[in-house]
Amino acid sequence: MVQPTPAATLENLSRLASKPGVQSTLILSKSDGSIIRSTGILASSSSPSQDPTVNNGVSQNSPGEAADAIRGESEYPGNGEVEAKGNTAEEVARMVFAFVAGAKAFTEGMEKSDEVKLLRLRTRKNEIVIVPDHKFLLVVIHDTPPT
Repeated sequence: MVQPTPAATLENLSRLASKPGVQSTLILSKSDGSIIRSTGILASSSSPSQDPTVNNGVSQNSPGEAADAIRGESEYPGNGEVEAKGNTAEEVARMVFAFVAGAKAFTEGMEKSDEVKLLRLRTRKNEIVIVPDHKFLLVVIHDTPPT
């Protein structure tokens, strides 16, 4: 299978980000969850983290420790109030990375040779789609269509 060129990938990402209802897109490093590229609401609300243990808003700990790091927080993102709640791209990236790590651990617990191909989290106000690749995590946050 032929891999798309970086220019084609960026064009596809731009087209995806311009779709109606898409609030933000993130491309994260699969190894540590650092942000490679972001667009939309989260890109405009990004601010450097004040926590010295955080690199680009993402802990350099193991996936299990990343999941433990967010368990202490009182609320999880994804309720449609991304900008209003003050969540930055770095905070969302950290939580997505921990969510993917937890899904990976669950999947491996069910079947050792299996792997996560797509994660879709739907809330009342948002839908978060995460597509893991061998090097990257593509995250798309969009409005949940009315039902």
